[in-house]
Amino acid sequence: MQISLALFDMDDVLVHYDRSARVRSLASLSNRSSDEVTDAIWGSGLEAKADAGLIDDVAYLRETGDLLGCKVSVDDWLLARRLSMSPNLEVLALAAAVSRTCTIAVLTNNPRLVAENIGYLCPPVADLFGKNVFASASFNAAKPSPETFLKCTDLLGVAPSESLFVDDLEANVAGARNAGLLGHVFTGHTALSRELRKYGLLDH
Repeated sequence: MQISLALFDMDDVLVHYDRSARVRSLASLSNRSSDEVTDAIWGSGLEAKADAGLIDDVAYLRETGDLLGCKVSVDDWLLARRLSMSPNLEVLALAAAVSRTCTIAVLTNNPRLVAENIGYLCPPVADLFGKNVFASASFNAAKPSPETFLKCTDLLGVAPSESLFVDDLEANVAGARNAGLLGHVFTGHTALSRELRKYGLLDH
């Protein structure tokens, strides 16, 4: 089976994601507790709205500030996001090897701020994937909606049936499969390596 695109989730696949570090940064900024920050941003549904592109970045930052009772600038938000991310070097090395065989790209449930500032947020991801880092918000849909995957593969000019999607969440992989992509639930470097070899994407 020919695979023309390997599409990777970012958080908890290509990078180790520590939401608590992001929360602590925003808690310090707003003088709120971590629980209050978590409830304000995730409990309110704001993050989900931003991921799905239902609000733009300006409105997202404004609403974040309103919920936290303080001004949240782009720099404030990006710093908090950066503190939550560290590269998963083993998986990035696998992706780099795959790039010699097919196109590689990132599809992450996030506002546009993440894709537009990936060079600051996580330089190793930016260096490897270049312009092929896509935030769900830019497609006005979020994983696991099949629409998200179809818009992404269409933009890249690749048939869904020739695309392999890797995500740590089973629901997102199911969404990709519903859109006609192949899918792999990420549980670690070793299992992913076996999966990539199965499709001939890695040298034996």
